[in-house]
Amino acid sequence: MSSAGESDGQPGAPPELEISRLLPAGDAVSVDAAVEGLRSRALPPAPAWRPHVLLNMVSTADGRSTLGGRSGAISDRADRELFHGLRATVDAVMAGAGTVRVERYGRITPAPERRRMRLEQGLSEEPIACIVSGRLALGPDIPLLADPHAHVVIVTSSAASLPTGDGARAQVEYIRAEREGRLDLPTALAELRERFAVKSLLCEGGPHLNSELIGAGLVDELFLSLAPKLAGGDPVDGEAPLRILAGRPLDPALELELLGVLESDSELFLRYGVRSPTASSPERV
Repeated sequence: MSSAGESDGQPGAPPELEISRLLPAGDAVSVDAAVEGLRSRALPPAPAWRPHVLLNMVSTADGRSTLGGRSGAISDRADRELFHGLRATVDAVMAGAGTVRVERYGRITPAPERRRMRLEQGLSEEPIACIVSGRLALGPDIPLLADPHAHVVIVTSSAASLPTGDGARAQVEYIRAEREGRLDLPTALAELRERFAVKSLLCEGGPHLNSELIGAGLVDELFLSLAPKLAGGDPVDGEAPLRILAGRPLDPALELELLGVLESDSELFLRYGVRSPTASSPERV
């Protein structure tokens, strides 16, 4: 959604931000209250075999999900605070390896007050960090892997492992899920639920991972920050500018249900229910 490298709750932070509630209508609220309100209207629970899956993305008004290769150039303060607020409510945060590399992922919950809040709500101090990677092209220079506090689960179809040492200090475990040479996402999510007790999973992209999850019927909600910006841009070397989904078109197009709208400084924060076909439970050996 916004740049994962942004700090949260650092000394000298500006005064608390308030966000307007448009749907359902209400008084302006803090980011934490807004996130609590978003979560209070729960959708029907996800199937018992997998986590409840949310996508969280940011886009310009004309559909660009990155500027200069990164999402941080699109987001503003409210988006960044909601980004961290949503992270504070889930059991695990997932991103593709490309997103982790480009956005320089670091500690998932850097703010001590948010870690305390999670503990008070009966959650772990911070979410598990799930990285989806086919080739395991992840260097130890990525801040997340260098963080001794991080619990990282690599979701992959590969039998390889990351090299140890060289600055990698995170606790790293693996979910290896392969079917016909490709990553088997339903099986991977089932294992996240079974092995790691992940009941809620927040996915932060990138666009190809989003499409694979949606195409497999594994997404329950979409949180979309719509920035008041126009970026334009023609395809470069045949590659169109990134949107929140990439890859093959969805046929038929997926239906969404608008559940909530927040606003701050002309930026809209939209919550949708995803009306996708439900994936069947994977066969377990």
